[in-house]
Amino acid sequence: MAEYKILVVDDEPGIRMGTRRILQNFKVDYPFMDEHIEFVVLEAATGEDGIEIIDREMPDIILLDNKLPGIQGVEVLEYVKKKLYDIVVVMITSYASLELAVKATRDGAYDFIPKPFTPQELRGSIENITKQLFLKRMTQKMNKEGKLIRFQFLSVLSHELKAPINAIEGYVKMMNDRQFGDDMAAYQEMIDRMQERIKGMRSLIMDLLDLTKIESGKPVQHLESVNITGIAQISIDTMRPYSIQKDVDIYLNTKEKIMMDADPNEIEIIFNNLISNAVKYNRNGGRVDVFIESKKDAVVLQVSDSGIGMTDEEKARLFQDFVRIKNQKTKNITGSGLGLSILKKIVDMYHGEIDVQSVPDKGTTFTITIPVNAQT
Repeated sequence: MAEYKILVVDDEPGIRMGTRRILQNFKVDYPFMDEHIEFVVLEAATGEDGIEIIDREMPDIILLDNKLPGIQGVEVLEYVKKKLYDIVVVMITSYASLELAVKATRDGAYDFIPKPFTPQELRGSIENITKQLFLKRMTQKMNKEGKLIRFQFLSVLSHELKAPINAIEGYVKMMNDRQFGDDMAAYQEMIDRMQERIKGMRSLIMDLLDLTKIESGKPVQHLESVNITGIAQISIDTMRPYSIQKDVDIYLNTKEKIMMDADPNEIEIIFNNLISNAVKYNRNGGRVDVFIESKKDAVVLQVSDSGIGMTDEEKARLFQDFVRIKNQKTKNITGSGLGLSILKKIVDMYHGEIDVQSVPDKGTTFTITIPVNAQT
């Protein structure tokens, strides 16, 4: 339950009391609201008292009479406008004129409710105002959160791209200045490092393209009957040069065809991320085991490694955007921090589940269960 505060500024006690009684048990509900909204009614008999309550209580809606002792209603309206308060002001008056209507509207009045009004008229007006105010605030919140997310995204992205570019620029300058002489062999280590940096940037860009496709909200474009075992073998073959370099053996422990309706590109992204991480975070001489099992209602994909493992705290952060596990064992391992985030989003599209079991210095096992009848 949420509460909106309504301030009634009117010198007639009957109007204030009647408004309180009409709205006492009134609730506003609508499909786009998570919870219904109830109302707390505040009262002020003068414009001066109204301004004091506005500053202290910050009401959501003001029902404002124009004819008041002391300062007039339009002056209260001007005060609210000057302060830039997020308050909806509705004029309630028996003496509405075109001139007053124009001035009040110009100063931000949302509507007019002529006196005397019926309970139905007041409730109908409050219901419409509440829905509009709710939507306005939700839009503002989403815009604010969106700007914050974009800022964080661009900040991380600029850091991830700036570091390798600076490194490459430094290496190129050293080579251009011939700091180690004219023999190109002296610069081979620099060239190798530049290639690694470029490969890392290319991987980041590809991950960003995958993330953009998924975040766009588009459905899976190419559902077809695919051989999951065959896609796993393709991913293993793709990672083979890297695994040889790391002295890590990869074993596909399923030989039979296992079929399901899916987008082959998305299934390949899943295997690529799981197998590459299993190799990347493994130890020299380690192994990676890939299992695929067809059950009655689901296909189970499992990738297990004999690597460095993770703590429970590290596991809890695994699937966040741009998150990389950073500790003494991983300080020399590069990556975009997007792979598992993308994997999680794809699995969610298939209404699947991910289970992660890990023991530090023993290894990690990812198990993904995808319903065979999942509609993406």
